[in-house]
Amino acid sequence: KNFEQLGLGMFVHFGLYSVLGGVYKGKKSGAYAEWIQATHAIPNSEMEKIAKTFNPIYFDADEWARFAVDCGMKYIVITTKHHDGFALFKSEADSYNCCDFSPFKRDIIKELSDACRKYGLKFGIYYSQDLDWHEKHGGGYLSNHMGCSGVTWDNSWDFPNPEEKDFNICFENKILPQIKEIMTNYGDIFTAWFDVPMTLTEKQSKIIYDTVKELQPDCLINSRLGNGLYDYVSLGDNEIPKTKEEWEKLSQVDEKDINYQSIDGFKPSKYGLYESACTLNKSWGFSYRDHNWISPETLAKNK
Repeated sequence: KNFEQLGLGMFVHFGLYSVLGGVYKGKKSGAYAEWIQATHAIPNSEMEKIAKTFNPIYFDADEWARFAVDCGMKYIVITTKHHDGFALFKSEADSYNCCDFSPFKRDIIKELSDACRKYGLKFGIYYSQDLDWHEKHGGGYLSNHMGCSGVTWDNSWDFPNPEEKDFNICFENKILPQIKEIMTNYGDIFTAWFDVPMTLTEKQSKIIYDTVKELQPDCLINSRLGNGLYDYVSLGDNEIPKTKEEWEKLSQVDEKDINYQSIDGFKPSKYGLYESACTLNKSWGFSYRDHNWISPETLAKNK
């Protein structure tokens, strides 16, 4: 009931890919720096070596939360696991995480969720529920006829044979167990921000939706879960309706299958709620080359 009053929030893209800063062996990433593993087909064996160096010793959850409050933000959403499969939380389901696989040994999601409560911020999580490049059976292999920010949607460089892949295995062994962990271990979560539903069946989307609601009844689920199951609409990346006509379009679209990239793919949210996820420069994941920051005036206008 308070979603519309939240206004501006901090969406943090942070993960293993941040170590690379948008460059791998002299080769640059695109605007989606968090896609760098797929952009340059970096083998998992190399990413695991990088994971052994993941040690953000200056991470200070209190500092992040205080900064968000000082900027007038009402909530924080953070990437708990992005497409590279590396989790920022302690996971019993999979050891490829910052507590078990890296020298950091601290649960980033726990520290940030605690800090958000301390400073009166709502806490939300991003979780890549379909793509997982660390897994042979990670999703995306049915969509490689479509363009993306990498060589393929799935990890085709380590696992080249799509006939051998079965997303059900990844879903049952990693995806669903980790979602249960997140929804159980980190207090109240106001939003579950899912992404790129390429492989999920309608049944699997329903299982995720019902699991979140069972464990976090007040948690709102975004439209990128897939298969038309959601509470509010996440528009396309950096997509902000500019005119009255564009906003009206949101309430007139047909109820067809979801297409996460375009307004045309969304049926209206049953609660009439929409959001725009936008970058403050040109890159989503950290890129040390990108200093093309938007102005405070533009940010205030977008809000």
